[in-house]
Order: sequence, then C-alpha cells, then structure tokens
Amino acid sequence: MLTTPSTLPAPQFQEIDPSRPAGAQIFDALKTSILKMDLEPGAFISESDIGAKFGASRTPVREAFMQLREAGLVTTRPSRGNFVTKLNSEKILEARYLREALEVANVGALCRDGLSTEFRQKLSETLKQQSDAIKSQNKLDFQRLDDEFHLTMALATGYERPAKVLAREKMLLDRLRVLSLNQETHLKTLLWEHQVILTALIAKDAAKATHTTRKHLSSVLNTLSKLRETHEEYFD
Repeated sequence: MLTTPSTLPAPQFQEIDPSRPAGAQIFDALKTSILKMDLEPGAFISESDIGAKFGASRTPVREAFMQLREAGLVTTRPSRGNFVTKLNSEKILEARYLREALEVANVGALCRDGLSTEFRQKLSETLKQQSDAIKSQNKLDFQRLDDEFHLTMALATGYERPAKVLAREKMLLDRLRVLSLNQETHLKTLLWEHQVILTALIAKDAAKATHTTRKHLSSVLNTLSKLRETHEEYFD
C-alpha cells in the first residue's frame, strides 16, 4: 500500500545553531522536509514565515531559498512567491536512467578490478546497520544507510565525480523513495538485494551484480505509477 503525502506530519524544524552558518542550516532543514514529502509538491513557502520559525534574519533565509532554487526543489513565481517544485515524470525517468547507467558501470568496474578489504568492510557494516534499522522500524535511518551503501560503492571505484553526479541525480528520486519505504517487506527486499549485490561483487560475478542492480533500481517506477494515479496534482 502506498502511503500518500497527505498522511505525513507537518515539518518540525530545529533551532539554529549559532556556531554554524544559518543559511546552510535553513537550506538543509527545508531540503530534508521537501525530500521527505513533509512539504508537499506545490506547497507555498513563505520566506517571512520560515525566518520566524528559525528566528533568522532575511539574509540567511534568502541564501537558503537561493540554494533550494539551484537544487531544483523550489520555484519562484513572479508576484506569487516560492513554491515546492512539483514532481516531473520525465525528469524522474531521466534521473533513474542516469542513475542506473552509473550504478551498473560502478558494479561492473568493481567486479573487474576487485573490491578492497576496506570497502568490503564498510559495505558489510552498512548492511548490518540497515538490518538493525528494519528491526527498530526506523525508515529514515534505513534510507540514509541505503544512500550510504550506493555512495560507498561509487567511491570504491576510485572516482569521485561519478559519486557526486549520482548524489545529484538521486535527489530527483528521493521523494518517491520516501513513499516506497512504508512496508517492512519492501525494506527487507531492498536489503536482500543489497546483500546479493555485495556477494556478487566479492565473487566478481558481473552478470549477477548487474542484473540485481537493474532490478533494485526499478522499484521506484512502481511508486511513480501509483502516485500519478492517486495524486495527479503533485505533478507538472
């Protein structure tokens, strides 16, 4: 069953840490709320309201909104204000396509060149923590660890740029991913696929690693299809 954004709680923001730049903190908090779907696609966001909630002046709030626009998470409409960017099916499909291309290239390189002991241990520990997150029913930890697993594989190739591109493209998929993590059986399936991928990398089984990676990354398509049926208003 797909849990819709309307059932999610209103965003709760922490107080500003005076020892760190306020603009960066406001950006991080709003980005998290948007990607978690606490702030729904198309929602109006007032700069003055955000400033009041954080107890921040106009300058850091404007800096945060500028970063949100650059990240494609907020759009500004003349004479109307700032709104959370709506979902765009074409951009989501394009991001998934690019992500799959990068991930398949990553597992191919690791099967060819081998996985170092350091990265094998890091990936194994991440899977253990994901298992613990399922037991404690902590979906946000599970998603964070999911990101960590894929980022670690990217970094294990020895290239930094693919990891940065992967993080950027994945952000376009994160709102759908949040909605897909509401069933424990789905989380267990994702964890099992991670385990299969790691085993294949260690065995240098490129065919198995590639097949499982493609299957693993296709689950977001089901969420996209279901969300378009139930919440067309969230899309451009």
